[in-house]
Amino acid sequence: MVLCEAAVGSIYLIEEMKLSRAVEMRLKALGMVEATRIQVLSRKRSGAVIFNVRGTRIAIGKDIAEYITVKEEQPDGQSNQGSICR
Repeated sequence: MVLCEAAVGSIYLIEEMKLSRAVEMRLKALGMVEATRIQVLSRKRSGAVIFNVRGTRIAIGKDIAEYITVKEEQPDGQSNQGSICR
């Protein structure tokens, strides 16, 4: 599933980021690397997503969120994949 589809309050693991090099490097500098846990705090009607990563709140627009693939973290440590944002 992509980040713009993530449910508020759920915890996810970052799988992949298919972004321009500059944007991807900036997000990595903020702590967003593969297998990092994030918790979605809010989703706006415009598609923007606010989430917590490593103790910091970050907001990104839909134009970035739709290129970040995440998988939901299950209580038993397993993960689950979903569909693509339309």
